Amino acid sequence: MKKLSVIVASAALSAVAFGAVGTAAASASQPVDTARYAQVTTRSAKPTEAQIDALFDRWNAAVETGDPEKVAALYAPDAVLLPTLSPEIRTDHDGLVDYFEHFLAKNPSGERTRSVIEVLDQTTAIDTGLYRFTFTAADGTQTFADARYTFVYEKRGGKWLIINHHSSLLPAAS
Repeated sequence: MKKLSVIVASAALSAVAFGAVGTAAASASQPVDTARYAQVTTRSAKPTEAQIDALFDRWNAAVETGDPEKVAALYAPDAVLLPTLSPEIRTDHDGLVDYFEHFLAKNPSGERTRSVIEVLDQTTAIDTGLYRFTFTAADGTQTFADARYTFVYEKRGGKWLIINHHSSLLPAAS
């Protein structure tokens, strides 16, 4: 963030310095390059909470496909998963796929019941909250699991990936 601010400030100072060399008439006749300005501000704009909110829907849609590879593809290669229904920490693609093979066999569907989103900067955001999983057995019976979660997202190569996902069963009220 600081590096980007320094670059933008340097560019602005350069523009002022070069603009000061030209005549007032020449400066007044040259229009502002709004397309270039829009590109700079778009690249440096933070994502909206709604954009980060949609990442859960993307994840849940992948879960509902039943394909562990599709779910694992949403995670960075160096992601960490502390899963809901396993004591084993998953830290690589094979571990993610292994967990989701077992998890998806239960035919889960997730629904958030509370979400708190914090956009940290242009490439990092956190979605923390509560969700309920509905598991549907082959005979149609359903069971439920209430859990708390944290998804940490990072934009890499233009794509939002999960870099850290913690999910644990919600303790019973005391």
